[in-house]
Amino acid sequence: MRLLSTKILSQDFRDRLLFHQFSLVEQSFIQIFPIKTPKINSVFDSLIFTSQNAVNAVLSSSKISKMIAGKTSYCVGKKTAALLTENGQKVAKIAHNSSELAYYLAQKYKNESFSYFCGKLRTNDLEDILPSHGITINPIEVYETHLKDHDIKGHFDGILFFSPSGVRGYALSNNFDDTHSFCLGTTTAKQVALYTSQYTVAKDPTSSQLLLSLKNHITLHEE
Repeated sequence: MRLLSTKILSQDFRDRLLFHQFSLVEQSFIQIFPIKTPKINSVFDSLIFTSQNAVNAVLSSSKISKMIAGKTSYCVGKKTAALLTENGQKVAKIAHNSSELAYYLAQKYKNESFSYFCGKLRTNDLEDILPSHGITINPIEVYETHLKDHDIKGHFDGILFFSPSGVRGYALSNNFDDTHSFCLGTTTAKQVALYTSQYTVAKDPTSSQLLLSLKNHITLHEE
């Protein structure tokens, strides 16, 4: 099975795909740039991170790193949580996606206040849901995402998508045709669904579950 990955993979995930005899082409369709001087004077005691990009952007700023020290984080994704804990931050909740996190916070922390470290391109789940439950959310844009336009040649049996921005970047010059898409998370799947009905969503937003969805797809179509 020949796959196109819409980002450059970790060596571990690449090795696992090759071990299972997938043929692989990797091409990034986005580029992340930390915002050098984000507008921030103070932060609340409770923090929200929905991506590793946000964590990396915050850690790249000595000013913001000092401001978040000792505060509690609520995040999306195990890798986001791992990056926070590796850098001394306390993580109180790990959700699968921003919608799940929003409803969790709405139920548990009514009338609380959160600083939300995010990119300029983002879903609106947290900012729509939390204020309707009396929760203050202060979005702090710490990075921006630029789409990279690549015209991909050749046939692929599957495309791996990891973010809505990656989907948008791919769609700039490429068609989905009859190629099956494999999505890391429901937010990414919603973006893919704008272009094709042929997609699978990993049960959890992890590389292991994405690999499992690939293997299950092959098994299903071999029967």
